[in-house]
Amino acid sequence: MTPDPQTTARPPLPREVWTLGWVSFFADISGEMLYPLLPLLVIAASGSATGLGLIEGASALLIALLAAAAGSFSDRRRSRLVWVRLGYGVPIAGKALIAAATAFPLLFAGRLLDRLGKGLRSAPRDALLADMVPRQARGRAFGMHRAFDTAGAIVGTLIAAALLWLLTGTPAPADAPAAPHTNASAVRTVAAIAAALGVIAFLLTLFLDEPRARADATTSPAPPAPPHQPQPHTTPGLVPALTVLSLFALCRFSDTLLLLRAAELGLAPWTVVLLYATSNCLYAALSYPAGALSDHWGRWPMLAGGFAVYVGACTLMAVAPHGSLWFPAAALALLGVHLALTDGVAKALVADSAPPDRRGGALGLYHAISGMCALAASLGVGLIWDRWGAPTAFLCAAAMGLVAVASMPAMLRPRRPNPAAESLGRINT
Repeated sequence: MTPDPQTTARPPLPREVWTLGWVSFFADISGEMLYPLLPLLVIAASGSATGLGLIEGASALLIALLAAAAGSFSDRRRSRLVWVRLGYGVPIAGKALIAAATAFPLLFAGRLLDRLGKGLRSAPRDALLADMVPRQARGRAFGMHRAFDTAGAIVGTLIAAALLWLLTGTPAPADAPAAPHTNASAVRTVAAIAAALGVIAFLLTLFLDEPRARADATTSPAPPAPPHQPQPHTTPGLVPALTVLSLFALCRFSDTLLLLRAAELGLAPWTVVLLYATSNCLYAALSYPAGALSDHWGRWPMLAGGFAVYVGACTLMAVAPHGSLWFPAAALALLGVHLALTDGVAKALVADSAPPDRRGGALGLYHAISGMCALAASLGVGLIWDRWGAPTAFLCAAAMGLVAVASMPAMLRPRRPNPAAESLGRINT
């Protein structure tokens, strides 16, 4: 494949892109302090993997519905920042409620309130980021944003691991009675600290400004390609892109189920958190290179490779023996690679496929479809897990991922022009 000449010159990213990166950095410190420990609270309150799948699936659905609405409104009113600021402010209250929750309904409500903010900000923030840069730098911008976001996740999980170690110590012997209330109390303490740290992300949004003009509108159009010469950056259109991304999303259940599987294999909670931090290290380190490569070689090769890696992660979790450290460690490492290759690249693809004045709505639709698919995937894996066991659940997810990767070439195959049909059309006209 020939490199795109438009991507060989790489101007520096605007200051606003870096500011938005710092916003996400501090927001993820707050969010990821709680996320890998959430299974402890949910299992203690509901007692099943289905309960965890329900709370995370419902959260994903809430994000989906709100993202679609917020993205569309940000297009109509030509304002993204009000949604971004609201979206980073509301989760502070959600984490505070989780910190105070002692029963499943309050925990469920706190998690939904926390995710309410993500739903309000996701599509407008991604559209704002796409507005800031021209198309040939969009992969780098989304990759850099993902890197900052995930660097915050690393810091947050390390803080959570340190706090959990201080509050709960080393795991108890196998024959000792469990102490779920001690773990729950520790997680609530971490949630309270996370809520306080979330204020920093909100304050940083006050330093952002709306772009005066959409980036695509200020970028000179690319010269037409010579006839019969393929372009590596040809975008198939919004509907085909969303169709394939939806098929991918149907095998992407909540990452908390991967963490729960690691705990089920016998790993201590602080070990699970450290493995998750390692996953985020790979995610942060590879996000910018993956985004830059998607600018250079195209979005779809990165997405296909990323979901092939995810199939490997699910397979490792399915066959992992009890007491193994290396199988879940390798699986969570592959999860980090998968996220780096797919998360920012998918958003850049959707932004490429939509006109500038409809970009927020398109990204909102992408978040909506992904969230509904995440709900189905999380509930499905949770139900299969409770009925037939974790290995069967992860093997089913891996099989779905294989179907998605294998079907992508056929679904995106470009239609070749038919000279005879074109000649007949000219004669008929």
